[in-house]
Amino acid sequence: MGINNLLSDIGLPGLGCKPVLTDSKPRVVIVGAGFGGLAAAEKTAEAGCDVTLIDRNPYTTFQPLLYQVATGGLNPGDVTYRLRSFAANNGPHTHFRRACVTGIDTENRIVEVDNGDPISYDYLVLSQGVGANFFGTPGAAENSYTIYTRASSLRARDAIFTYLEDLDTQRDKTFDVIIVGGGPTGVEMAGTLAEMKSIGIPAIFPDVSTDRVHVTLVEMANHLLMPFDPALRHYTRRQLQKRGVDVRTNTAIAEVREDSVLLKDGQTLPADMVIWAAGVGAHKSVTNWGFEQGRGGRIATDGTLLVKGQDRIFAVGDGAINTEDPKPQLAQPAIQGGECVARQIVHLELGEPLEKFEYNDKGTMATIGRNSAVVQLSEKLKFTGIGAWLTWVTVHIFTLLGGRNRLQAMINLGARYIAFHREAGAIVGDVLSEEGKENMNKNALRDDDEKGAKPIDGKE
Repeated sequence: MGINNLLSDIGLPGLGCKPVLTDSKPRVVIVGAGFGGLAAAEKTAEAGCDVTLIDRNPYTTFQPLLYQVATGGLNPGDVTYRLRSFAANNGPHTHFRRACVTGIDTENRIVEVDNGDPISYDYLVLSQGVGANFFGTPGAAENSYTIYTRASSLRARDAIFTYLEDLDTQRDKTFDVIIVGGGPTGVEMAGTLAEMKSIGIPAIFPDVSTDRVHVTLVEMANHLLMPFDPALRHYTRRQLQKRGVDVRTNTAIAEVREDSVLLKDGQTLPADMVIWAAGVGAHKSVTNWGFEQGRGGRIATDGTLLVKGQDRIFAVGDGAINTEDPKPQLAQPAIQGGECVARQIVHLELGEPLEKFEYNDKGTMATIGRNSAVVQLSEKLKFTGIGAWLTWVTVHIFTLLGGRNRLQAMINLGARYIAFHREAGAIVGDVLSEEGKENMNKNALRDDDEKGAKPIDGKE
């Protein structure tokens, strides 16, 4: 959406390249550089605002492809983009501050941070995102791997590589991986690991029987990919089972142990590695900001995306919940919410009433493996197979920030899935020592803990 569309949507004439807020130039501070935060930064800058983007990392991460980093299909640099480059490309009135928010003074309109001076604002946009939610499951935080951040994905990659290497020298050893959560992340991870088992191991470890690798996908609900059409769900399950994944629905986790998983029905499954993809929750630090929180600890907003009880603070993305009309925690609601916030700020500056956020559902998709995916664009337009897979690849590559990232991802994914899939099926990482294996899970949340953003573990 360009500035002409932005202005026409709020009833203003298009002004070409000229911003509409030439006189007031309000200061907009945006916390978090995910999909919603970047969309808000781009559109508020176009409208003529002075924008400061805050994030604890110097880069933004394309989270939908982190599972590819964890399984060696993409490099970390393929799915990350420097925020200083984003700010520079977004115009002279966009600035970036690498910092964590330590407090928000709503009376004086100041954001307190742990790096540099406090930042004053006229409008504040909260798009801080979320972290893993273990729903109070005993042992899950200590003994599970997650793939929600660059660092955690690299830890998972090195663990997978280490266990595969052990198979070559320890003849009586097996590698049992349990993936918890049957949403897109869990399905995509399970499908990729299954292909690594059937394609990568015979090519790279010819003396290792594929029977020694077991991939299990556990989902508490009745079906995988619950928001999808039933026919797409059934297709997904069949494809995973065809690839050798043990799919278990209606299965709840009671406890995650160092070497096993205890199910609520009393059964114990051996587990060298547990990958937690069962859901997300708000960061604990958000509680200290003093705003009303809804389900999962997400910041509560009204239908205009204003934070409850505030008149200049908006919240978008996975870390926010519109209590009047909740939206799914996906990229598109976050992006459209960020764009809507830019329009809302223009409305407020011009003394006009705010609009209700209207979400345009452009569909959803998930990949299962090479030449297999599910795409649901509307009630009638749904498809599977290689056409869906090519659609998934095209959309995800196009959405990446930066021409280099798009080209590199296209080359790497092409090598993995099309031209040299046997060789590309082998993951490359660091081999962990025995001490490293013991400490790996204990450090699973270290990147969040050190930033003061440890996820909430309570049930939704």
